[in-house]
Amino acid sequence: MSTAAQQIAAMKTFNAQKQQSTSMLEAEVYSWSKEKLILKMYDLFIISIKRDDISKGSKVLIELMSALNFEYEEVSTRLYRLYEYCQRCIFQKKLEEALFIITELRNTWAQTFNLEDKQ
Repeated sequence: MSTAAQQIAAMKTFNAQKQQSTSMLEAEVYSWSKEKLILKMYDLFIISIKRDDISKGSKVLIELMSALNFEYEEVSTRLYRLYEYCQRCIFQKKLEEALFIITELRNTWAQTFNLEDKQ
């Protein structure tokens, strides 16, 4: 049996390791390029929709919309409309349609920026 002091020490060690892991993960995310961040947002959308987490999928789409650079008006407007359409699809429970569109965008994005293989 462990004593209360051993339990406290174990808990502090666990919390310190958890904090260190969190800090390392944060540092890694902050080092990602804009292109990789967008790719990861697409991944998060895909995972969220596959898990039927409509709320998170919707939040990801909102973030993608807000990340658009309208200095490139034509491309940004088209992407905005696609994201908006996907938003409507998930609210209408057409999850497969939204999933297909975002997966295609994700794969094109990964290929364009040589980020990683298709999902």
